[in-house]
Amino acid sequence: MVVKVTPLCLLYWLLISTWWLMVSTSGMVLIPLTHSLSKTQFTTPHHLLKTTSTRSATRFRHHLHHRHKQVSVPLSPGSDYTLSFTLGSPSSSTISLYLDTGSDLVWLPCSPFECILCESKTPPLSPPLNLSSSATAVPCKSSACSAAHSSLHSSDLCAIARCPLDSIEMSECNSFPCPPFYYAYGDGSLIGRLYKDSLTLPNSLSVQNFTFGCSHTTLGEPVGVAGFGFGRLSLPAQLSSVSPQLGNRFSYCLVSHSFDSNRVRRPSPLILGRYEDKEKPFGNELVEFVYTGMLSNPKHPYFYSVGLEGISVGKRNIPAPENLKRVDRRGSGGMVVDSGTTFTMLPASLYDSVVTEFDHRVSRFYKRANRVEESTGLSPCYFYNKVVAAKVPAITLHFAGDGSSVVLPRKNYFYEFVDGGDGVREKRNVGCLMLMNGGDEEELSGGPGATLGNYQQQGFEVVYDLEKRKVGFARRKCSSLWDSLKN
Repeated sequence: MVVKVTPLCLLYWLLISTWWLMVSTSGMVLIPLTHSLSKTQFTTPHHLLKTTSTRSATRFRHHLHHRHKQVSVPLSPGSDYTLSFTLGSPSSSTISLYLDTGSDLVWLPCSPFECILCESKTPPLSPPLNLSSSATAVPCKSSACSAAHSSLHSSDLCAIARCPLDSIEMSECNSFPCPPFYYAYGDGSLIGRLYKDSLTLPNSLSVQNFTFGCSHTTLGEPVGVAGFGFGRLSLPAQLSSVSPQLGNRFSYCLVSHSFDSNRVRRPSPLILGRYEDKEKPFGNELVEFVYTGMLSNPKHPYFYSVGLEGISVGKRNIPAPENLKRVDRRGSGGMVVDSGTTFTMLPASLYDSVVTEFDHRVSRFYKRANRVEESTGLSPCYFYNKVVAAKVPAITLHFAGDGSSVVLPRKNYFYEFVDGGDGVREKRNVGCLMLMNGGDEEELSGGPGATLGNYQQQGFEVVYDLEKRKVGFARRKCSSLWDSLKN
């Protein structure tokens, strides 16, 4: 099936273009992130939550089934936070891609484009790219080609590209294109080729010879990905070759939406580089970042892994298992800070302890909504008739490092909506804990022990300092931060 651009999709692309404001002051570039939550795609809260929880779980567990792949296996995009830029010269095209800190490659659909099994997926956010006359194929001897193939030897790549044996022996394979690479995601995959072209930001900052993947055929993946993880092919890494101050630090501030499409019209700021903070303090408090160090992961080097010491439910601190505090030689452990997973995933032992304590406190006042739990994939859920805020305990994440605790706003971990009212069941208020069970520690061997999802990151500016190798969090009014920085 060839994916066609619908009038609605074209309108969405035009709206993206009107937000295509980037500001460069003091070594900073500001890019709008858009969340494409659609009422037509999810007809009920149950459907929305079930789909989102399933994708979060699939994305988190996917690496367990691809331990022996020769290619790097990024996690599946599932967040719908997108950014836009132009590619090509002299004729250029605007493209919109998912932001994904859990992968290290920028790839996009190229014309002609066929997406198999994409009938139920979000349509492309921009038309498939027509390669410009300035685009050139990456040769198989290039280090970029090796990076896309997980550092396969150049002679192996030349053989895959069907380079003649005498050329391989004489190291004269530069004229042969990099062979197709294969990337597998949680619920889809793609085959692509590497190209180089100019990437230009509207402030006239241009990255020449920008390397990206071009895919003409995908399975269940109609929208491309802007990889922001560690790795020489990620967007920040390639940007740092032109401007180290822009490529070595970035942050985003996700505007809180609580799955309400009427609240995601304001852009969420993505900030490349450092900036002078002109935003007013959050409430009556000064904006202060809480930092925790990044952990190296030898098996998944593109992840931003941090150590989690524990989680507090109310005043009770629940220690995290040892595998969340560090990453071992096999790549097991740590918590990945991921823009592309929606809900936070925890190992079973920690999840069970958090749920037990949470339910002990809440079930004294509200009845469990077992039917809602089955239909949404979230647990525990409760029916309630009065204001629920006072009965829901606070949840705090304790990261490695002194004073590195983050108190989550209630709406970041407890989702409230109306159940019923469909003529079959009466309307009832219901609330669900938005943390998920990632599986037993044994099942998670060889990969991350937990993932911090983007839903729990809403209302925070999350900073990735690649030079100092640390991640920071600060409570923000993200919409006002956008207004402050663009003025």
